[in-house]
Amino acid sequence: MKFEETYLNDNILDALYDMKFEEMTPIQEKCIPEILDGHDVLGVAQTGTGKTAAYLLPILSMIDDGSVVFPDGRNVSFPQDAINCVIMSPTRELAQQIDQAMQGFSYYLNGVSSIPIYGGNDGGRYEQEHRGLTLGADVIIATPGRLISHLTMGNADFSRVSFFVLDEADRMLDMGFSDDILKIAKLLPPTCQTVMFSATMPQKIEELAKTLLKNPVEIKIAVSKPAEKIQQSAYLCFEPQKIGLIKHLFKNGDLKRVIIFGGKKQKVKTINRQLQQMGINSGEMHSDLEQAQRDEMMYRFKSGQIDVLVATDIVSRGIDIDDIAMVINYDVPHDAEDYVHRIGRTARAERDGVAITFISDDDIYYFNQIERLLEKEVRKEPLPDGMGNGPEYRIMKSAGNSSDRRGRGKGSHGRSNKKPQEKKQQERKPQEKRAQEQKPKEKNPQEQKPKEKNPQEQKPKEKNPQEQKLKEKKPQEQKPKEKKPKERKPQNRQQQDIKPQEKRQTEKVSSSDEIGKKRHNNKRKKSTNPSVRQQPPTPRKPTAKPTNEAKTATKKPTGLKEILAKPLSWLKKITGSER
Repeated sequence: MKFEETYLNDNILDALYDMKFEEMTPIQEKCIPEILDGHDVLGVAQTGTGKTAAYLLPILSMIDDGSVVFPDGRNVSFPQDAINCVIMSPTRELAQQIDQAMQGFSYYLNGVSSIPIYGGNDGGRYEQEHRGLTLGADVIIATPGRLISHLTMGNADFSRVSFFVLDEADRMLDMGFSDDILKIAKLLPPTCQTVMFSATMPQKIEELAKTLLKNPVEIKIAVSKPAEKIQQSAYLCFEPQKIGLIKHLFKNGDLKRVIIFGGKKQKVKTINRQLQQMGINSGEMHSDLEQAQRDEMMYRFKSGQIDVLVATDIVSRGIDIDDIAMVINYDVPHDAEDYVHRIGRTARAERDGVAITFISDDDIYYFNQIERLLEKEVRKEPLPDGMGNGPEYRIMKSAGNSSDRRGRGKGSHGRSNKKPQEKKQQERKPQEKRAQEQKPKEKNPQEQKPKEKNPQEQKPKEKNPQEQKLKEKKPQEQKPKEKKPKERKPQNRQQQDIKPQEKRQTEKVSSSDEIGKKRHNNKRKKSTNPSVRQQPPTPRKPTAKPTNEAKTATKKPTGLKEILAKPLSWLKKITGSER
């Protein structure tokens, strides 16, 4: 079906003629008439099928006409000072692409304005967005987070919005924008026409459609199936062999316009660095780059200044570049839908394309899921000569254990072919031996108790006077060893009260000068008597040396001179009053 057979106005048809768009794609053929009739639409189609034009062309045609009468009798007008259409995009790159398509389709339209709204810009860009919202741009193309920030500041009025479009709705839900979408939808009038496009149709999309859409027309075309012109193939290899495969692929031909997808941004940086060391003109695209850096990188890739772009899944959706020759999946995506979006970057606009995937031993299960989704087997290519063997590919039922996902080729080390029952028996044997070794130790505690409770083996070592004389020469080693027997066998409360006083005395001695240490050591030598220390201390006469404060507390001053020589605190203790 051609565009001329629809109800699009002449200005839109002139722009399409200049852009050499004559025939519609299947999604455009089914969506454009329904949107022109004023129906809510739920479209499900693969990436690269022309979904952007499927909703932009009819909306721009109606806004350019100024007013429209739908078949059900509703008369809707589109004022120039109001926001007439809000288009939601999950990423900045997709918002920029929609804005570029908007500029091309509206080339011959007079008075139809649009403005993209997304984060990562400077203050000047924010002021431009603020003016566009307050003055009433006809079409707003925004990411959810940035638009919510403007709405909280009161910069936009959505009371007269006529069209609400959700592009890549499944991607927005995966990114956690479901609450933001519902918050924006509550500000729209009940007469607003809603259009939702998604590449997949999970349960959460159906629930969102029931909430936002009113009696929608469901259009499904080739759900999650890549274009037939894409030549898909795969290599079974280990992780160290992947760089060698890229060298081999680039040596065979002078390939340009190649996208290499990596699973993580750190791996993307590593791959780009290795490619540049090989002399390949490459660049990288990931979330660590600022918005200005992303724009610069995409401009260099589109203009041909960069031959190879290494990127994360941030580029797998919404990047419309027609002449991409090859897509390489350096890592197998864990979601089968992401695989479809990745390889959908090639074979666009009726061109051919090549998609190559590197399958490591841990990614065999995930590639099984991709083949189940595609309902066909992807051709497995042998490794080039000199690279060795890779893992063996096989069909797996579940992700279970990581050992089940490993191949049994020459590259898998230490792979045993034993049956599961034999392995379980071998695993039980060491467990039974451990249980037998632990049982006698737990049931015979009498072997350990005599050693702990028999003090006769330890006393001769402590009561040897010759060893104590040698230890008295080193006062720093003597102090902690003298306290050990007292801590083990405290006789009464009086001895326990004396121990903290001994600790304070040792701390004072350690912090004093050398003269104080010598005096203290001399006193300790005179007071220590091995024969006396062998006897256990009695409550009335403790063997430990009391501190100076304890001595003075036991001896009361008798003479007037002694009383006057003591501090005032001693008078308080003697008299028992504060006078």
